[in-house]
Amino acid sequence: MELTLLIILPLLGALVVGFLPKRRPELIFPVSLGVSILPLVASLWILWNFTVGEAGFQFTEDYALSDSLGIGWRLGVDGISLFMIVLTGILMTLAIAGSKSITDRTKQYMVSMLVLEAGLLGVFLSLDLLLFFAFFEIVLVPMYLLIGIWGGENRKYASIKFVLFTAFGSIFLLAGIIVIAITAGDAAGTITSFDFRQMLSLDLSPTTQLWLFLAFGIAFAVKVPMFPFHTWLPDAHTEAPTAGSVILAGVLLKMGAYGFLRFNLTLFPQASVDLAQILGIIGVIGIIYGAAVAIVQPDAKRLVAYSSVSHMGFVVLGIFALTSQGLSGGVFVMISHGLTTGALFLLIGMIYERRHTRLISEYGGLAKVMPIYAGIFLFMAFASIGLPGLSGFIGEFTVLLGSYLTLPVLAIIAGSGVILAAVYLLWMYERMFTGPVLNPKNEGLSDLGFREIAILVPLIVIIIGIGIYPKPVLDRIDPSVEIILDRIQTTTDYQPPEYGRAEEIVQPQDVRAEIVGEHSEEGSE
Repeated sequence: MELTLLIILPLLGALVVGFLPKRRPELIFPVSLGVSILPLVASLWILWNFTVGEAGFQFTEDYALSDSLGIGWRLGVDGISLFMIVLTGILMTLAIAGSKSITDRTKQYMVSMLVLEAGLLGVFLSLDLLLFFAFFEIVLVPMYLLIGIWGGENRKYASIKFVLFTAFGSIFLLAGIIVIAITAGDAAGTITSFDFRQMLSLDLSPTTQLWLFLAFGIAFAVKVPMFPFHTWLPDAHTEAPTAGSVILAGVLLKMGAYGFLRFNLTLFPQASVDLAQILGIIGVIGIIYGAAVAIVQPDAKRLVAYSSVSHMGFVVLGIFALTSQGLSGGVFVMISHGLTTGALFLLIGMIYERRHTRLISEYGGLAKVMPIYAGIFLFMAFASIGLPGLSGFIGEFTVLLGSYLTLPVLAIIAGSGVILAAVYLLWMYERMFTGPVLNPKNEGLSDLGFREIAILVPLIVIIIGIGIYPKPVLDRIDPSVEIILDRIQTTTDYQPPEYGRAEEIVQPQDVRAEIVGEHSEEGSE
């Protein structure tokens, strides 16, 4: 019941907040923050009790909801979904803590945030395809409300665009789920189960795999978002309230990459191998395109939004490198991107509350009046760039290492994305923080207060911790990644190359011995 409780807790919290008396508005923020901590504690408990080295699903739950339709409440967590639920718990608590500036319809805002958390947790824990689809769609509603009600001037346009793009992808996802469920049914074509694990035994033809891969893949490509489905993201980020942007970048985008890992690679292994190079190219296009467009953005928030397109391109490249390093690196980038980009959106939200503008040209010399803010912003910029010793370096380096084995040209091109990231982030920092204070409106700005620093410190600690010592994270991710590769290897002709396996390393002395042996045999003849 641990996983069910994890999903129910934010829903119960939403009910508690929803029934708070109107005459006590001062209770809404502390109660919302308090109940948001409960799912975080539950996710950390699951992390603590997770068995390291076990590749399968843990804490599994399986309850029939409809025997006639084959629908069940099926939940489970492995090394891939484990850190997604922990990331959701951390960022949701910090996002709500950073929402004290919301004064209009605060109760509805907090309820939307908590329902959004329940939907996200359900996505990462579902082992039933129909249940997964239900949570996949539930997430749409509160995010639409967050953008459409508490967003910026163009919030209606951005929220409708977000819904239309997501609904477009969901149509294909639902069609694919129905087709594969019918295929897995009995001889009469009756659907017997939507259990993802049972469908792993299906022997689908390459053509069927290709079409189903595309059906699932379009929905996930929209969520990542992959080029050319990315155009909804900058508008949604720019118009969303700060907390909405934090969750959107930190967790919601990961739903697409998670879908590729969980379903496309495992259910359609042959199609994954056949399309790997094409999707790797699309991932690299996203890396370069997102970084190049970010450089010319005048709006700081829109710049960080386009940086998300670039960073998620690394995730796509790592996944479709189809190597253990690529897959593990892709998951690690998902974690690191959630932490660093979530922090950058929080920081931009903090300065926006003071100046009510996100235009880079409106700032300059902030380091003189807000030194603490400037220092933390520079730290997060370096973490996002991938400075060694911080989390961003581990993920991107591992992706490039793994993708070089199978897609060397793409890996080399993708490496330039790291350079471009330094360009757009450090150039933005130079314009906003260095030099004299040119705008008189910035002279009296107050530096970060205790609450704001307290929100950012946990992210700083985690970024440094997993950047210096990533082993505990990778030890939990790797077994789940290996089981995906083993399935691809056993169901197709694909043989993933690896770095660092002792049996595959040929030492120089071994080569010399072989050469000497061959010459000796030639001499004896």
